[in-house]
Amino acid sequence: MDNRSGEMQVFAKVVETGSFSAAAALLNMSPSAVSKLVSRTEGRLGVQLFTRSTRSMTLTAEGREFYASCARILQEIEDAELSVSQGFGQIRGTLRVNTSLPFGQHYLVPLLAEFRALYPDVAIDISLTDSKVELQRDEVDVAIRMGPLHDASFRARKLGSSRKAVVAAPSYLARNPAPQLPADLARHDCINFDFRRSLDEWPFTVEGKLVHLAVDGAMQTNNGETMRQLTLQGLGVSRLGMFHVFDDIQRGDLVELLPAYNAGDIEEVTLIYLNQKHVPPRIRAFIDFAVDRLAPVLAMKGGA
Repeated sequence: MDNRSGEMQVFAKVVETGSFSAAAALLNMSPSAVSKLVSRTEGRLGVQLFTRSTRSMTLTAEGREFYASCARILQEIEDAELSVSQGFGQIRGTLRVNTSLPFGQHYLVPLLAEFRALYPDVAIDISLTDSKVELQRDEVDVAIRMGPLHDASFRARKLGSSRKAVVAAPSYLARNPAPQLPADLARHDCINFDFRRSLDEWPFTVEGKLVHLAVDGAMQTNNGETMRQLTLQGLGVSRLGMFHVFDDIQRGDLVELLPAYNAGDIEEVTLIYLNQKHVPPRIRAFIDFAVDRLAPVLAMKGGA
């Protein structure tokens, strides 16, 4: 009998607990039996999954890749069993969601209490990071991304779009005259976003032509929310997504600069999820919920 799913479960428990003995205790097995099953899996695959020493055990690159696949397959098995044993379409299980720190803090996190009230049997594991995640590798069910998508291996639902805005705090403008032309930014402290690529040139439309102007300043960061906080403190001029600063502008905490010269560059806000034949009910429920709640908000606050 093919017992690969059992071997996957044992291997996954070793990874999650960090040792053969801890996994054995959870699985009600002996440590030697767990070790033999992992060795058998390595033999069948023809790769080493762990690097072992007398004091530690770490996953190899092949082990990390295999674990990501095992976790996904084991979750699908659990979903299949739940759909049969508790009725098809039962909305339960763990939902893993990823998005950027600014979007998560300002838009997604405030909605989670409502989602949990609607679906109390769904546990939520949310990660907020400006770094790009790979859905399968990082065991993420749903991600919300800003900007272009370059991977066709997932499904996507558009939530909305957001234009960029150049902004500064009134306290900064009290010390520095507001720029009247894009070229005036050369005399201003501009906060740069240093993440994946250098963005020290900002686009503007001048006399009907798109131009990119070099900007400089005393501060830079690789995090959009940090940039917003620095700007609110009056430390410089920044260029951020309108979705991120809409409320600040409405309250008067930030002022949009040079709107007549805005380049009109738009970032799409997209929800992505794995391209699988049967989307688990918990994921379908979250997708429908997110589109229903977020699309109207982005239509109002995205400025696109």
